[in-house]
Amino acid sequence: MSADDTYQPDPRRWRALSVCLAVGFMTLLDVSIVNVALPSVREALGASEAALQWVVSGYALAFGLVLVGAGRLGDAFGRRDVLIAGIGVFALGSLLAGTAQDGTWLVVARLVQGVGGGIVNPQVSGLIQQLFRGAERGRAFGRLGTTIGISTAVGPLLGGVILAVAGPEQGWRWVFLVNLPVAVLAVVLALRYLDPPGRRERAADLDVVGAVLLGVGVVGVLWPTVSRAWAPGDLALAAAGVVALVAFVAWEHRVTARGRTPMVQPSLFRRPGFSPGALLALTYFSGFTAIFFVLALFLQNGAGYSPLEAGAAITPFALGSAVSSAVGGRLVGSRGRHVVVAGLVLVLVGVTATDVLLAVRGVSPGIAWWIAAPLLVAGVGSGLVIAPNQTVTLSQVPVEQAGAAGGVLQTGQRLGAATGIAVVGSLYFAGAAGGDAAVGAAHGLRATVALVAVALVIGIADLVRSARRARAGADRPAS
Repeated sequence: MSADDTYQPDPRRWRALSVCLAVGFMTLLDVSIVNVALPSVREALGASEAALQWVVSGYALAFGLVLVGAGRLGDAFGRRDVLIAGIGVFALGSLLAGTAQDGTWLVVARLVQGVGGGIVNPQVSGLIQQLFRGAERGRAFGRLGTTIGISTAVGPLLGGVILAVAGPEQGWRWVFLVNLPVAVLAVVLALRYLDPPGRRERAADLDVVGAVLLGVGVVGVLWPTVSRAWAPGDLALAAAGVVALVAFVAWEHRVTARGRTPMVQPSLFRRPGFSPGALLALTYFSGFTAIFFVLALFLQNGAGYSPLEAGAAITPFALGSAVSSAVGGRLVGSRGRHVVVAGLVLVLVGVTATDVLLAVRGVSPGIAWWIAAPLLVAGVGSGLVIAPNQTVTLSQVPVEQAGAAGGVLQTGQRLGAATGIAVVGSLYFAGAAGGDAAVGAAHGLRATVALVAVALVIGIADLVRSARRARAGADRPAS
């Protein structure tokens, strides 16, 4: 008898979902909320440009690093307990960040925050699968997709509000400290609305070797990109990272052949649409997250906006994403990847138009009004990309592999965000080195356009492959 046959809906499931989404919102918000605080951090702590990029990219890197392993831990030891542990780690990182005395301290705190966020989010998606079935599960995942899009887009505005209320000297600290009461409340509600775990696996059943190989590989490959150094030692580290990832794939096949449970089932990547969807997510998040990084710096350093004004200027993106996420969730069931491709086209149009307007208007007064419309278009497109892509990518994955699949997909998103901010941020600072922030913004936004264009190509290619598979199935004679 399957789990679906014995399923009895928990009357508290929608309240439990609200707790999960609130925690997910808090951790995902920290991807972008810090962007508007960077100038204040530089002034208060004397942080270098490299440290500022690590404050942003380090969070995304640590977040992505632990996703797959954390998802496996939740499967083995109970998602509620692992969720609460992740909230605790995130709260500790927030406390350390809010009390930082120098740039290095803040970077370490952000790494701790990232680990906490990476522990939390696989439990959120796993709990949705555990608590919901059928159409309700689709609605729940749709709300999660909306949360992902809005949390990343609205971060600069909320960060600006906090800085405006608390002041630029100490306001950046409250960007982090505000997480503490939310975390405490989330733990209390999780204990109330989520059931304790039942059967636990033995620690010996966990794929520790696979976890180590995956961690070494991810850090080795991404470290040079995030650090921007590319010294000979970094190149050697990147090569070692590639070797570790190859070894990870070989090890997972070996574990599977022995009849044990690997970190990631190798067969997962042969599922229709999964590999293209994961690659699309990685590429899109490389450009999507970097938009806010570039615009926050340009509007404050170039146009002279306050943090609140800079956050408000990016709000049209968040509004567009909020509206279209709900629409995309309803359309994806019938239109599939076509919804994602349409969204990518809109993002491409919106970001390109923003780049053109910045090139024409520069730092002239009212620049935020000029870019509001194209940012709205890009936001509408983004809402049609994130949740629908997640739905399509996971649609052919069996329930018993859903946790690992969600972890892989989220890992791609987070690592894409870390890489994109590092690369696009480097281009921004290089272009703005001569004192013209508009040049830096142009370099950064054009890199973003290129990344979104690559994601669009991946989406179209998957549509073509899907159409060919459908024709081949239709032409096959019935037995």
